[in-house]
Amino acid sequence: MKQVSILFLLTLSLILTGCATTGSASPSEKRSLVQSMKSNTLSKLYTKKPDVKTQIANSAGYAVFDNANVNVILASFGGGYGVVKNNLTGKSTYMNMGEAGLGLGLGVKDFNVVMVFHTQAAVNRSIEHGWAFGGNADAAAKYEDKGGALVAEAIADQVTVYSVTENGLALQAVLKGTKFWVDSELN
Repeated sequence: MKQVSILFLLTLSLILTGCATTGSASPSEKRSLVQSMKSNTLSKLYTKKPDVKTQIANSAGYAVFDNANVNVILASFGGGYGVVKNNLTGKSTYMNMGEAGLGLGLGVKDFNVVMVFHTQAAVNRSIEHGWAFGGNADAAAKYEDKGGALVAEAIADQVTVYSVTENGLALQAVLKGTKFWVDSELN
């Protein structure tokens, strides 16, 4: 049990360090970091699911977020940052996110979320209201290129969501709510 606790704490510190944007960076440097994360995430997703590239090109818009999540027995917490791209207007909106949930599980993971908005109303709802509720069950054991995790896919309310695990060790089944809000510093 002591080894599991040590592994958990090491994984948590690795993920939280890897997910944070540079606090002292200028807004333009932060936007550049977010755009780089977006490009890297989309490249990885396109490698695993090539059809998503066409889906995004034909959509009203899409969002890419980097998220760290911690699940301790009955509670789950997470947070991150990202960008929503409106394909109809060409505008990018930089956003933050936070989530909390209840369910069984244990673990820590760093993952990216790609949301494909099939209607303009879905894009607007995401930026203006920013609430998402749902459930997920997953298993991940991954560090850099070692281990594995599934590319999860869910469809709800005119939005298709893909989740790609970067690093982490988690086994969880959680009901959660996520709040997205516009980053006033970067917009």
